[in-house]
Parts: sequence; structure tokens; C-alpha cells
Amino acid sequence: MKSALGLIKRFAYDETGLSTVEVILILVVLVTLVIIFREEMIDIVEDVFKAITDKIKKIT
Repeated sequence: MKSALGLIKRFAYDETGLSTVEVILILVVLVTLVIIFREEMIDIVEDVFKAITDKIKKIT
């Protein structure tokens, strides 16, 4: 577990080839995708919670 955590830390602090513009572009793309697919994501989460609630009611 420590080696995985160390790998993640090294990756987070490694800035070779990383520029501010690239990070901003990635964030813009992610935010745009969230805005475009917002309703679909809400529907998926609601369906999952409904399925979980139904299964819990069957168990109890």
C-alpha cells in the first residue's frame, strides 16, 4: 500500500512537461462534459439509488 501511495505522490509532484495551459484545457473539457451530460448523470444516480432502496426493502 505504501508503494502505491508513494507512486501517486510522485506522480502528483512530477511536473515535467506539464503546463498551466494543459491543465486548464483538461479542466474546461471536464466541466463541459459535466454540463452536457448533467441530466444523464442525475438519472443514472437516481436509478442506482432506487435499485438499492428496492433491494433493501426486499431484504427487510
